[in-house]
Amino acid sequence: MTDDETLEEIRKQKLEQLRDRAAGEDGGETTRESPTEPFPVQGSASLNETVADHDVVLVDFHAEWCGPCQMLEPIVESIAADTDAAVAKVDIDDNQPLAAEYGVRGVPTLVLFADGQPVERLVGMQNESQLRNVVESHL
Repeated sequence: MTDDETLEEIRKQKLEQLRDRAAGEDGGETTRESPTEPFPVQGSASLNETVADHDVVLVDFHAEWCGPCQMLEPIVESIAADTDAAVAKVDIDDNQPLAAEYGVRGVPTLVLFADGQPVERLVGMQNESQLRNVVESHL
């Protein structure tokens, strides 16, 4: 096989891999982009990775001892199940440096990321329709 033939074979293989990858992303993107349940995030690196992997991420800074956080839990679960936003949960007691990085002084605090940037910040109990509208306005 000549160098030109080898190069052409490599090009064909790469083109096929790119097509396969594109087809796989189209078919599997919904699952990756829209987890149906909130998931825990531990530390800044994990949050940064989550924000990079998803177009819209709602981050719920909460604490186990927080009554309003517990009341907000079913609403956050509903947002995760019914929208294309990923919902990440950050326990402020386990992630104090991360909470400090985002200036969380009270819980619950919700930070909405769109395209990798924080675009909304909500502090305190939220009603479901208001929170849903905020999230859906960035989808």
